[in-house]
Amino acid sequence: MPAPWEYTLYIPHDPRAVGICRRALRDILTAHHLPALIEPAELLASELLGNAIRHTDGPAALKLRQSGPSFRLGAWDTDPTPPTTTQPHGESGRGLHLVDAYADDWGWFQVNGTAGKYVWCELKAVPF
Repeated sequence: MPAPWEYTLYIPHDPRAVGICRRALRDILTAHHLPALIEPAELLASELLGNAIRHTDGPAALKLRQSGPSFRLGAWDTDPTPPTTTQPHGESGRGLHLVDAYADDWGWFQVNGTAGKYVWCELKAVPF
């Protein structure tokens, strides 16, 4: 079994950073021989980071971790408000519904009281 690994990509409050993170995520998963995870992980990272950029005014971070059979990705942002899964309206508001549909598991927690929140999801890691 491969050794566990973890990456954290800190980003400014800039919508362009989401695409940059997707490209970095693709490179990381390719380097770790996990090509089957690229498409779902890019979708999930886009939704989590998109929410962080859309609903906060501060920086954000994408954290990637593989340990054993699970690949976890998550987004930290500066708003401690819990994420909601209200009904989607058009393209806006669909993020957590997609996370719920595509991820094997997901959740969130507040970071240090009011220092923001971390929303995470997991995919089963199947190397090729």
